[in-house]
Amino acid sequence: MASVTLRNVAKRYGLVQVINDASLDIEDGEFVVFVGPSGCGKSTLLRMIAGLEPISGGELSIGGHMVNNVAARDRGIAMVFQSYALYPHMTVAENMEFGLVNVGTPKDEIKHRVAAAAETLQIAHLLQRKPKDMSGGQRQRVAIGRAIVRQPRVFLFDEPLSNLDAALRVQMRTELAKLHQKLRATMVYVTHDQTEAMTMADRIVVLRAGIIEQVGTPIELYERPVNAFVAGFLGSPKMNLVKGTVTSLQGGTVTATIGTSGCLTGSCRVGAIFAGDDVTVGIRPEHLQLVSGSGDLSGVVEVVENLGNLSLVYVALESGETIVCETRGRGPKPGENVGLRADKGAVHVFDRHGVSVVDHTLKAAAMEGGA
Repeated sequence: MASVTLRNVAKRYGLVQVINDASLDIEDGEFVVFVGPSGCGKSTLLRMIAGLEPISGGELSIGGHMVNNVAARDRGIAMVFQSYALYPHMTVAENMEFGLVNVGTPKDEIKHRVAAAAETLQIAHLLQRKPKDMSGGQRQRVAIGRAIVRQPRVFLFDEPLSNLDAALRVQMRTELAKLHQKLRATMVYVTHDQTEAMTMADRIVVLRAGIIEQVGTPIELYERPVNAFVAGFLGSPKMNLVKGTVTSLQGGTVTATIGTSGCLTGSCRVGAIFAGDDVTVGIRPEHLQLVSGSGDLSGVVEVVENLGNLSLVYVALESGETIVCETRGRGPKPGENVGLRADKGAVHVFDRHGVSVVDHTLKAAAMEGGA
């Protein structure tokens, strides 16, 4: 296996720059997920690592060796695509061994590798079937098996689960996580699904418009987003983000008024914002509590989504914005006036440019004190 290093990597199509000076270190054996909205450049970045797209600038290294001008076949990588790309006239075994046959791998070695990969993926009983006789999940396992038999230094996955139904996606992402634990291989995975990123990754790379916004573990990004974009992108349901105005600053504590709907209090770095500044205030649905009397915010229930063990309550604020609260059991009825109280220390504050101004030391202390 091998590490992957990007230093100021750029990609341009004529005058249009789609990747902007991307720098990233992927450790040997790490599972890294590129995530972001459509068109953010995540698949382009993956294809550059694979050698399927030329690099316009910067340096790309695999295993400590620069590969900018190395052909894809010589980079020691294997890629699994969104489409299964299986040969319909070949059996599973023939599809998996095809690449090895082409490079002259001995027959006994091919047989051993295919059998081992099939056993790992639990498709040994399918080796003589053709793709048309299998389900989508089975075909995707074959595509992954074809990559495994090559024994690459790096595995690349380009939205491999997007063609599967919801239940099968959940099953397959669990199996991919188990596969990584078993192989301890370096894996780089692209998805637009933040749930896949949160549940599978050792580290997540969040991209927007060709720029790496933040890199970190799923918990780091969830609890300490560096800006409002990352805060709103990760989480399901996503973080509530509402406009506010700073009305009070006391040391590292800031209070922001949310129109006429109330106010929220959080922590901030001293000198990062000032009284009268416009800010964006964020709080996750699980950190809001419905209260019978007055709370930090008040509004009218618009919609209640009952999910069995919990309900998502959509509350319209007087400012015109809608905020989501997660509550256990059945929620209130649409049309009811409700109060919302924020958990102590759970509020995020972003300046007018969307950059986080939270003092996480004070935030953590406040949450512990409110526990």
